[in-house]
Amino acid sequence: MAVGSSFQSRAAALAAPQSTTAAVPAASANPEFLTTEEAGAFLRLSPRTLEKQRVLGGGPRFRKFGARVVYAATDLRAWADGRAYGMTSDPGYVQRDSVR
Repeated sequence: MAVGSSFQSRAAALAAPQSTTAAVPAASANPEFLTTEEAGAFLRLSPRTLEKQRVLGGGPRFRKFGARVVYAATDLRAWADGRAYGMTSDPGYVQRDSVR
């Protein structure tokens, strides 16, 4: 009878839902650094626009780790907040940050 009860407890353990929180780090939900594609999606800009702004200037601050370019989420938010206007006649609204 011990064999049957052992089998039942193993089957119950396998049927119990497994916690996946250990496999996925909590930071992955809101990463601190974003790739160019992720940053573009965050700002609703194309990645190509961010690449162009890295060369010409006027874009958000970025970091370079070897060949990899990443953007800090806080820098993206600060850059976007610096471009908030109440109306089209606000000072600075008509100034261009970059050249097309």
